[in-house]
Amino acid sequence: MIEPVDIPPVAGPAGASPPRRPGSVRRTSSIDMRWPGGWGTQLRLSGRARDLLTPAGGGAPRVLAEDVLRAGVAPDRTIEEISSEPTRPGIGRLVGARGGGRLRAALAEVVPEELAAGTPLYLLLDDIAGSTLIAGFAYSQWHPEWLKAAAGQAASARRRMEGVCTGFQPGSSALDEHGLSRPVHRTRTVLPLPRVGDPDGWHDLEDIGEVSMRRARRIDVHPGEPGTYAVDAMFQDSATKPGGGRAAVHEYRLEAIVDAGTWTLTSVVAEPRVLPFQECPLATRNVAAMIGTPLAEMRTAVLDRLARTNGCTHLNDALRALAEVPVLARALTAGHGG
Repeated sequence: MIEPVDIPPVAGPAGASPPRRPGSVRRTSSIDMRWPGGWGTQLRLSGRARDLLTPAGGGAPRVLAEDVLRAGVAPDRTIEEISSEPTRPGIGRLVGARGGGRLRAALAEVVPEELAAGTPLYLLLDDIAGSTLIAGFAYSQWHPEWLKAAAGQAASARRRMEGVCTGFQPGSSALDEHGLSRPVHRTRTVLPLPRVGDPDGWHDLEDIGEVSMRRARRIDVHPGEPGTYAVDAMFQDSATKPGGGRAAVHEYRLEAIVDAGTWTLTSVVAEPRVLPFQECPLATRNVAAMIGTPLAEMRTAVLDRLARTNGCTHLNDALRALAEVPVLARALTAGHGG
């Protein structure tokens, strides 16, 4: 067994987002997941992502880019329908692709221009894999029998999780004697992400009162020490609760420094805020392996260096999203920052 004394502490939910800095760009994204026909039917994804400039010289913030994604996904995570606003020609070719690691290859083939440009839409499309993976957690908040039924399945019908990630490493308290996942140990009630008094700080987030899961991100970029950009980012997976409010199962905060000349990562610290199992925070100790990585390679390099028990699926998603930091930073030097 892993000794608790060796595990980094979990800080608890961060709460509302920090104030926007003058001379910064903020990308926010969210994907809401619902089952209009109930559990076992098509999962509906409703995503929105936006880039917002806060001018250095004051004045109203300006929206630089905004995208909407809608998709219907089968219980086996296969995309059955998909659309975007503004419309992207050819996006319908993703129908038939399945959420998971192979989806990224399909995205590179179908929407290479979105990947190359680091658009808000690409972030949403890339998040289909992770969103469809964690969506079912929402039912555990509304129907306790759902968790019992999942745990009561025959071992042969459940996926063996041992070795999948840091949280499921051999000897983890997250695993039973068969190497299968135990029910989630820990969740935390979280406050709304928008900051009171700053209605522009987030794009519109829907107030949902039914069974639903949400994946939300925030990435703030601003000039740091001379020749650098500083990044403050967060990532949260949360579900609605029957009595109102939301319960998070994953939340991380990242602080990073990027060299403005080479667009390489020179510093990164990951802070665990909410995680489901005792051993999950151990993944934060490995993020230094990404220092020196060109951000253009971040999406693939993370998967190579922080694979399986070296990383956490959700922390890896947060790190991979740093690939678009140059897109946000360049907005500050393209005549938009004043």
